[in-house]
Amino acid sequence: MGARQSSWKQGLRYVNRNKYLYILLAPCVLYFLIFNYVPMYGILMAFKDFNFSKGILGSPWVGWDNFRYMFGLSDFYKVFWNSLYLSFLRLVFGFPFPILLALFLNEIRSLAYQRAAQTLIYLPHFISWVVIGGILVNFLSPTWGIVNIVLAKLGMEPIFFLADENYFRPIVVLSNIWKESGWGSIIYLATIAGINSELYEAASIDGANRRQKLWSITLPGIKSTIIVLFILRLGQMMGNGFEQIFVLQNPMNLGVSEVFETYAYRVGILGGRFSFGTTVGLFTSVIGLIFLLIGNKIAKLMKEDGIW
Repeated sequence: MGARQSSWKQGLRYVNRNKYLYILLAPCVLYFLIFNYVPMYGILMAFKDFNFSKGILGSPWVGWDNFRYMFGLSDFYKVFWNSLYLSFLRLVFGFPFPILLALFLNEIRSLAYQRAAQTLIYLPHFISWVVIGGILVNFLSPTWGIVNIVLAKLGMEPIFFLADENYFRPIVVLSNIWKESGWGSIIYLATIAGINSELYEAASIDGANRRQKLWSITLPGIKSTIIVLFILRLGQMMGNGFEQIFVLQNPMNLGVSEVFETYAYRVGILGGRFSFGTTVGLFTSVIGLIFLLIGNKIAKLMKEDGIW
């Protein structure tokens, strides 16, 4: 009993000693509690026939009926494939880009030029997808778009890019890389800045060139960060972002552009079937969790640091 009281006193002293750090942490904790954990109460809607007048708790319980209905839909598997394939393309082509960008920025010796370059590549992150979607629609327009004007100058026929299913996925992946890669490189640049400079000095004395330093010091120094972020990205394998897909989607590319986010919005929200929309969201979250667990397990088997 005395040992337990002593442990409590030590804990209280530790909290009191670091109280200002806990005060700084409090807004972050409240944010996740309010916007991430409290809304999880709504998961119950996936197992109920939700009715506004009765509320979540008062609505009748239907168990797994919403999931059986979802798996029985003919277009469900097409949406599943679209979501998985597009997310896979984002992972393969989009994930390495911030790493490469951070490595290139780190090699810039002029501090003024480096800061200017960083500012320019960060800016697209703060532009709304609605604005970017409007820019893309105008740039790729078959009548007045600058891309098709250039193609016409070259004697080629105009292409309606956003109406052609073959072009939709490349447009989504490339526009996402342009918008988010600069912002995604920040954490890698911060990790690179934390690498001991003495390692580079020792390598220079040994005659190593910049490429050898990059390969032998910089990349191993950020390896653990890359692994953690890759595992976290696996947890978002079924997520492609609602805003980007929605602003670029139209009836002519619906065959490849319909993903779970837009599917839940169209069927669940616009159709007034809120239980079904929640079912779709819960299903994608479970698939993401499975990918996350698999990625973390593989990292552990390879003797690397996982996320826990």
